[in-house]
Amino acid sequence: MSIKVNRQTVDLSQYPNLVVIYLGMRVNRLTGLKTLFGFGPKIANSVTAAPDGLLLHENFLFSLFPVHAGMRQYWRDPESLLAWTRSQPHREWWKNFLRDSGGTGFWHETYLMQGGMEAIYDDVPKPVGFMRFAPVTPARGAMFGAAHRAGTPHQAEPVVSEEELYRP
Repeated sequence: MSIKVNRQTVDLSQYPNLVVIYLGMRVNRLTGLKTLFGFGPKIANSVTAAPDGLLLHENFLFSLFPVHAGMRQYWRDPESLLAWTRSQPHREWWKNFLRDSGGTGFWHETYLMQGGMEAIYDDVPKPVGFMRFAPVTPARGAMFGAAHRAGTPHQAEPVVSEEELYRP
């Protein structure tokens, strides 16, 4: 006897500015395990603090070998996500990571209900996500900041400026 599929959907009309972001951290060297596991409690604490605009946070595992952990977050709107990324502790985490990735690679891909997508891949040795089918280009100039990459009117300055990251 066959059972009919219980097919459902969601009404997102109350979330016209919804943003979904996937984030991943991949262990590239043994020292990366310490970096990855060091971030776990920090991320848990930041989610527990319930930043304004964060609707849902989910953790998952892409692979065990190499260890590649991920998160998916749903944000009410781009402004909330951009504000959180420019506040503490995220700002400090990002600045420190860009100085030294600690044996890991990090990436995120962002999808906006209003239109636009963007991604960044730092020290990611094997293509993931968009990298697997789209041309890869250096994240310099206009491609440096997330708001610019997404092609949206949310023209917030990057968390860490290009000049700050690459100054001699």
